[in-house]
Amino acid sequence: MAGNIDINSVYTAVLVVLEQEKRGVLMPTQFNKIATQCQQEIFTEYFDELNLILRQPQTSLAYADRLNMLDEKIQLFKRALNIPIGTGVATGGVTLALDRVIIPATVQELGTISFKKNATTAGRELQRIQPFEVFTTNESPLTKPTEFYPVYLYENGVLQVFPTGLSTGAQNSATAKDLQVNFLEFPADVKWGFKIDPELGNYVYNPLDSIQFTLPKSDQPLLISKILGYAGVMTKDQFAMSIANQKEQQINANSNK
Repeated sequence: MAGNIDINSVYTAVLVVLEQEKRGVLMPTQFNKIATQCQQEIFTEYFDELNLILRQPQTSLAYADRLNMLDEKIQLFKRALNIPIGTGVATGGVTLALDRVIIPATVQELGTISFKKNATTAGRELQRIQPFEVFTTNESPLTKPTEFYPVYLYENGVLQVFPTGLSTGAQNSATAKDLQVNFLEFPADVKWGFKIDPELGNYVYNPLDSIQFTLPKSDQPLLISKILGYAGVMTKDQFAMSIANQKEQQINANSNK
């Protein structure tokens, strides 16, 4: 992907269209709220699109592989975090038990989770289990978690690791174990930062006080279209989609008569 969308170019384009359509001015605070909402919508639409693509035949052509193109977009939100286990984590004045770690609130979806016993030992991937499986998994000789077959439970932002012996000796830096958590991070709220021109009194873009979009540049037309839709401007694509939906509803109504 050729970089992320620049928030100033998006805001400038939106203001130009609003001026042409005589829709007034979209204030920076209003733009920031709408732009954040639109970015979140596009982000969640990636996974709806992914589900559809996985059900369809794939092509091997480099520039027409929709799955790879979509994966490149999702890559922008992939993160990896190393968290030491076995030390307990304090939150809200309460110290969590050993073998429990807090997952950041920005996590949208957990990916693979693994741990390393030390710097030279290969990592072992943890398998996720559901709350109703905790008792039977731990009690059965066949499924009981071990250092070579670890599992985890994830509830209410807290991740619990089994077996509990994974944290033994974690206070000793020589034997401490790190949990590597791979996850998708929800996009942060965007912000078009500005300063007030002392002479003209107008808004001047301030990149140092701005938070950029996480979306790739290829989604800029879609992003601008969504923002204009919230601002009350219907683009040609939106108008065509609206007409198509109305026509489909009319056809369905006639067929039910």
